[in-house]
Amino acid sequence: MKKIKKAVFPVAGMGTRFLPATKASPKEMLPLVDKPLIQYVVEEAIASGIEEIIMVTGRGKYAIENHFDRSTELESLLEKKKQWKELEEVKKISDLCDFWYIRQKEPLGLGHAILKARDLLGDEPFAVLLGDDIIHSEGQPALSQLIDAHHKNGGSIVAIEEVSKAKVSSYGIVDPEWCRDALCKVRGLIEKPDAASAPSNMAVIGRYILTPSIFDALENVQPDKKGEIQLTAGLNALCASEAIYGYKFSGKRYDAGDKLGFLIATVEYALRREDLGAEFREYLSSLKF
Repeated sequence: MKKIKKAVFPVAGMGTRFLPATKASPKEMLPLVDKPLIQYVVEEAIASGIEEIIMVTGRGKYAIENHFDRSTELESLLEKKKQWKELEEVKKISDLCDFWYIRQKEPLGLGHAILKARDLLGDEPFAVLLGDDIIHSEGQPALSQLIDAHHKNGGSIVAIEEVSKAKVSSYGIVDPEWCRDALCKVRGLIEKPDAASAPSNMAVIGRYILTPSIFDALENVQPDKKGEIQLTAGLNALCASEAIYGYKFSGKRYDAGDKLGFLIATVEYALRREDLGAEFREYLSSLKF
């Protein structure tokens, strides 16, 4: 089984749910305590063994490239001020791994974004991570759990999570055939079904391990009503020719692409911090509204 070394980050979206904050700054650069959202997901990928990251970007996303690049002026300033801790932190960001950037000129769907990275991925399985799904794991990172599942079972693996019936219409939902506690074979997927027609309440979350077969499947997918190529449609087509599995990962996931989810993530990540948690908890307990 080939090692999973490359990961795709589709980050070309406009982030309209966070306007006006995202008018001139990418949604992925919104700060979660003191790091941008995208850095948490990149660090998860690195901790899972990823060596190369391919960012599929769009117009106005230069801040992402700049964040993961060297900033010699800033490093020089921190060195002069003898701010060694901050200097180490800044240098570490640019040394995480090798980054590649591809422009998606139009937001034509997640499947289209993955196709844009095809030439850089080659004929080997790869990971896909969505930058607004933040997953906190006490032990093994969520992506690493999926990689292990892929090595044991082969095929493509999608991360799944149980959601309430009221929320199934907001997600891609799998039709599962359970193999064991955390693993199921995916018989099919439905994008944002209503609760009555949903085959389960197991939602696809923004972590995937995909085999190269997905490219041919996506090439043959018909665009949806918006003209977008959806990954869900490509995975559905792939189900007919090879096994696709769902893996119920261990960890707490935050939908940071939603305003309430972002606020919840901010509070809980701050409470976990050794340098902030106690004082912040005291402040929250003092609030009276």
